[in-house]
Amino acid sequence: MSRTRALSSLALIALTVVGGLALTGPASAQTEQAAAPRVPATAEQRAAYGRLDPLARSVFWSREVEVNPADPVAGVKLAEALRQLGQNDQAVIAAQQVLVTQPQNVDAMLEIGRAHIARGQAFYGIGALEQAKGLAPTDWRPLSLLGVAYQQVRRADDARAAWNEALRLSPNNAEVLNNAAMAQMTGGDPSGAETLLRQAVAQPNASMQMRLNLAMALGLQGKIGEAEQIIRRDLPPDAAERNLEWLRNQTRQTATAGVATDAVSPALVRTWSSLQGQ
Repeated sequence: MSRTRALSSLALIALTVVGGLALTGPASAQTEQAAAPRVPATAEQRAAYGRLDPLARSVFWSREVEVNPADPVAGVKLAEALRQLGQNDQAVIAAQQVLVTQPQNVDAMLEIGRAHIARGQAFYGIGALEQAKGLAPTDWRPLSLLGVAYQQVRRADDARAAWNEALRLSPNNAEVLNNAAMAQMTGGDPSGAETLLRQAVAQPNASMQMRLNLAMALGLQGKIGEAEQIIRRDLPPDAAERNLEWLRNQTRQTATAGVATDAVSPALVRTWSSLQGQ
């Protein structure tokens, strides 16, 4: 466990203990009156926590939800942090709670879709994403996520239509291009994915994960040299070695099997993404 994660875990334990004491509290009315009232964090505090790791953010936003269960921003942010921790079922619950008081909250619907996609059950998120699309017809985000969800449930034509519409609303959008590329990848077409990912990484807001996805597309085609250049620019040496070894293994397995279309699966894509977090 890294030092940062260990400290975050200790912070979580400390906050849990303090929270438990505050809830159970002494029975004395005098002591209860003396207890300081719990108030929402300031905008500055919220912004500061927004820059921390998912564990710290989940603790912070959980507290904010406790202070004000009807706070939609806190509910959506909690769902996001839980999803990034891999706690997808809890993320769905947190986002659904927002819809109890704000049934037309598009951001909460998007988080429901993301969480279901992340847990490999995109079918259950399609309804929320389609509702978000109807409520925000000029927003590219529901369409981008619908493309991923449709692809996961093998509605390839619907996925392409969703991504094309998203790109019409937001031309050259790096996130949409990345999502479409990863669908190409899982469909056994790393060359097609490479074309889309090159467009994505050329955008000014391209993320490190998009560049690493390009490295994956290159590596699976045997272009290890170019993939290595990308990986070593974005990852520290030990993480770079793990990623490169993974790519070499996949390339060897593909060459041995002799069937390129079976080389990439959703499980392998998830494994690739998890490597960068180690």
